[in-house]
Amino acid sequence: MAATRRTIAAPLALCWLALIVYASLYPFSGWRSQGVTPWAYLAAPWPRYWTGFDVWTNLLGYVPLGLLFALALARSGHARLAWLSGLLGPALVSLLLEALQSYLPLRVPSLVDALLNAAGGALGGGLALSLLRWRWITSWNRFRSAWLVDDSVGGIAVLLLWPLALLYPTPIPYGLGQVWSLAVGALASWLQDTPFERWVPEPVEALPLGPPVQALVVALCLWAPTLLGYALLRRWQQRLAFVGVWLLLALAGGALSSALTWGPAHAWDGFTPPTWLGLLLAASLALASLHLSHRSAALLLLLALGLALGLLNAAPDSPYFAESLEEWEQGRFSRFHGLSQWLGWLWPYAALVIGLRLALRPPTEHYNPSA
Repeated sequence: MAATRRTIAAPLALCWLALIVYASLYPFSGWRSQGVTPWAYLAAPWPRYWTGFDVWTNLLGYVPLGLLFALALARSGHARLAWLSGLLGPALVSLLLEALQSYLPLRVPSLVDALLNAAGGALGGGLALSLLRWRWITSWNRFRSAWLVDDSVGGIAVLLLWPLALLYPTPIPYGLGQVWSLAVGALASWLQDTPFERWVPEPVEALPLGPPVQALVVALCLWAPTLLGYALLRRWQQRLAFVGVWLLLALAGGALSSALTWGPAHAWDGFTPPTWLGLLLAASLALASLHLSHRSAALLLLLALGLALGLLNAAPDSPYFAESLEEWEQGRFSRFHGLSQWLGWLWPYAALVIGLRLALRPPTEHYNPSA
């Protein structure tokens, strides 16, 4: 029974905290003392110029952190301290990160940012308090008991991160996890002028993926999150509702990624004929696999991601695609492009870990009861 009482707020709070740390300290280079104390920004004059984008990102970025901090503490049995946790936790995190920014030449610590962050955390903590008072958390617990298998916290967290991972553009739409060439390049740099330099694999020229293979990769990458959902949901009717939500998120994520990269007028430019074919194939596979057992869904998840990652990482890099990232790397999203890129790199491998864990689970009343 302990597993059923585990809260998803704690792992999600850690994930969101990691995202905030990355966005606040990016690009993690050029660390040096600039002749001021880390807390000098507290007494510095307020900045003369700031944009609405900066205000809203600093405020709204900390609302989920305050919400999750408060819910995690409340679910651990300290409901009276929940709002205080949502208020003080994000405020202390912000103060520390602003202090660390004083060692980064490309970042400017600001008391205004810290106050906005603290206000966002307080709003999140207040929202958590309202959810607890109105017993919405009880409704969530009922939903979780009725819809999800026991010990589903890790799988839910990975599924919730999938739409965020879609935001960073990829050479093939929805093609998350293409890291082989980057990993080999990083390994070659680390082992340069060492006895292990010869162990680095030599780069091999590969032909670009043709349209049919691109469609297959899109289908496999989109089918994978549905299979993960199937491994967590108890009944096929619930899976059917999940497919509808998944399809809307897939379309919205692809359009938003294109809009952030090339502008709102080009939101649908990434939906080429191979992409639409892959979407149609993924929807067909999702409907055809509605009645799979939990373990079968987890095993197919491993196979689908394994094949997709093999095809993606055998594909060559696209020079045209590299040029299309300039809007991300030089515009207002410069803090966030690396963050979403890491999510895009790591999401399939996190899903593989969760899928393997689910595939190896012993049968229970609601998980492969007939196995």
